Amino acid sequence: MKILVCISQVPDTTTKIAFSDNNTRFNTAGVTMIINPYDEWYALVRALELKEAGTASAVHLVTVGKADAEPVIRKALALGGDEAIRIDADSTDPFVVASEIAAYAKSEGYDLILCGKESIDYNNGVTGAMLAELLDMDYIGFATKLELSGSTATVTREIEGGEEVNTASLPLVISCQKGMAEARIPNMRGIMAARTKPLKVVAASGAAAVTSIESYDLPPAKTGVKMYTPENLDELVQALHNEAKVI
Repeated sequence: MKILVCISQVPDTTTKIAFSDNNTRFNTAGVTMIINPYDEWYALVRALELKEAGTASAVHLVTVGKADAEPVIRKALALGGDEAIRIDADSTDPFVVASEIAAYAKSEGYDLILCGKESIDYNNGVTGAMLAELLDMDYIGFATKLELSGSTATVTREIEGGEEVNTASLPLVISCQKGMAEARIPNMRGIMAARTKPLKVVAASGAAAVTSIESYDLPPAKTGVKMYTPENLDELVQALHNEAKVI
């Protein structure tokens, strides 16, 4: 069984965000980039667990991005992926990302494709579903547990107010979230091995974007915090009533 894990590069959550070109472009200068946590902690680690259990024979990684994404791909390889594919395109449009991955995956015979439920930068959460449609595969989203028995997958997914359990036949696309696996840290052996693992660069198919970003805006700056001592409880009550209007 071959598993493909979709990896995206995102800014570290501690990074200070800025925009350029009249707020139409995200400024990457000085920004630390990481693997999207949903892709790394849940999709990739669960794929590696399946390989370690003997269920999968190979775990491949794919990302849509330019050369600056390769350090992030190498980190994913250090966790245990067998080889990686970088599709040479740069787009914020989820349809382009899904189309480029689908164009590559169609001829590769993957039995299972895993991705995070969303990326933490744009939070679109639609790439997995688009990818399944383009590949004519079934799709299960927001999965918290995955078990395989032969060519049948049993998937627990989160729904409003609870969980549901689905079964589906492979090939299958699944988007993963918290609960699917436990995060791992690359060890020194994995880091050294990642340097020599295959990283193939594939030309983009030229998919056309269907959305564009008009502008970015930062959230309002946080106001200062007002402190009250136990001796000023009357002032606190007045502030909660008159300013915060919560009582």
